[in-house]
Amino acid sequence: MDLAFIPSPSVGVVHLGPIPLRGYAFCIIIGVFLGVWLGNKRWVQRGGRSGTVADIAVWAVPFGLVGGRLYHVITTYEPYFGKDGHPLDAFKVWEGGLGIWGAVALGAVGAWIGCRRRGIPLPAYCDALAPGLAIGQAVGRWGNWFNQELYGRPTDVPWALKISDDPAIGRIGGTYHPTFLYECLWCLGVAALVIWADKRFRLGHGRAFALYVAAYCAGRAWIEEMRVDEAHHILGLRLNVWTALIGLVLAVVYIIISARRVPGREEVVEPGAQETLAGGDADGEPEGAQASAAGSAEAEPEAEAEKDAESDTGGAKEKRADGETKTAGSGGKKT
Repeated sequence: MDLAFIPSPSVGVVHLGPIPLRGYAFCIIIGVFLGVWLGNKRWVQRGGRSGTVADIAVWAVPFGLVGGRLYHVITTYEPYFGKDGHPLDAFKVWEGGLGIWGAVALGAVGAWIGCRRRGIPLPAYCDALAPGLAIGQAVGRWGNWFNQELYGRPTDVPWALKISDDPAIGRIGGTYHPTFLYECLWCLGVAALVIWADKRFRLGHGRAFALYVAAYCAGRAWIEEMRVDEAHHILGLRLNVWTALIGLVLAVVYIIISARRVPGREEVVEPGAQETLAGGDADGEPEGAQASAAGSAEAEPEAEAEKDAESDTGGAKEKRADGETKTAGSGGKKT
């Protein structure tokens, strides 16, 4: 008899009239919101404008969702294009199945488009967003809990996840390792690591984002090996393990090369941001500076006139009747 375990929700969707409210979708939405919120705070701290992260996310999020779904469908094609598969099921994102690898890759393309439109460097944007991505993933993993999917090997540890029977999809009830919880906690640790390292070493030029990729991949490799869901294997390892290892190596190589080529952190990341923060107008000049400049412009002609008058008085010479000259205010001394 199980003395302790993490229960799974009896249902993953609640209907509000004809509208289905799915736990999986809510977790994704909340994760995106938190990621954008934290990314915006970090972007402003780096000198950017508030709202820029959200504007670029309008491009990055849809691209990321499409990329995540494409990766899942391509690497797990049997339920959609295999024997007894249903191709239209590939569009049922709400039933689960988003590959983080595809989401980050194609999401970066969307972010690049958004950055190009705003005239800001993509690496700096990614650095600001990195810990927010990790937190978004941590929240999003709870969607797997609602769907009772992607759990690990059977176990009787006190924190085991209770899974219910579902013969329709071949799910066998029991207690399993809660890999969704392991990855959630790991992602929170990754976010904390990136924030600390960024403050400690002033990471720039994409290195904070690369650290996030390296740290996440390191954890995903061992968590992936615990899962018992169907997956393709290469040389005895699950496909996602290989993807994690490759991502880890590439991220570390990028950090090393980038630190040598462009050390330090870029200072200006968004044109016009400093003027906006200083309270400037459309011309990008702070209001105080404009008032000062206007006052100086008005006072300048008067100052020049006084200076000219003094020059004329001090330097004027008088012609005496005897032919001698003296300078006004010189005390009558001969020159």
